[in-house]
Amino acid sequence: MELADILSEESVIVCSGLKTKSDVLRKLAERAADVTRGDAGQIFEALSDREALGSTGLGNGIAIPHGKLAGLPGVAAVFMRLDAPIEFEAVDDQPVDLMMMLLAPVGAGADHLKALARVARLLRSESTVEALRRADDAREIYAILTQPIPATKAA
Repeated sequence: MELADILSEESVIVCSGLKTKSDVLRKLAERAADVTRGDAGQIFEALSDREALGSTGLGNGIAIPHGKLAGLPGVAAVFMRLDAPIEFEAVDDQPVDLMMMLLAPVGAGADHLKALARVARLLRSESTVEALRRADDAREIYAILTQPIPATKAA
C-alpha cells in the first residue's frame, strides 16, 4: 500500500495556534470529514475513544491517531504538521508536531494494519522526518509523504 492510495494533497495541513491534543484531534476530524464526506463529530469521537485507550504518540515528535468508522468506504489519512509542538502524552514524554491520522472502516483489519505499518515505516526514517519539518508548505509535505519506498533486496 502506498500513501498516495489513502492520502490526497487536500489531506495535508500545516497548522498554527493549536494548543491541546483535543484541538488537534478536532482539526484532524474536520479535515477528514471534508475529505471523506463523513461526520466530523463521529470522527472526533472515534479518535478520542482510541486515545482514551492509550496515547498514539510514538515519540520523536510523532503521533499516529487512528480509529475505525462505520460506513467509511476505505482507509483514509490526514497528515498535520504543527508550527509549535503540543503535549500529546507520547511514550517519550516529548511534545508532538507531526501527526498522521488514519481512519478505517469497521472490519477493515488487514488494510488498517497495512496502512499503520506503512506510516510507521515512513516516519521511522530520520531524514524523512527532518524533511517534513523543513518543508515550506502542504504541497511539499505531500510530495515527501508520497515518494515510493524503494524495494529492499532479500539477503
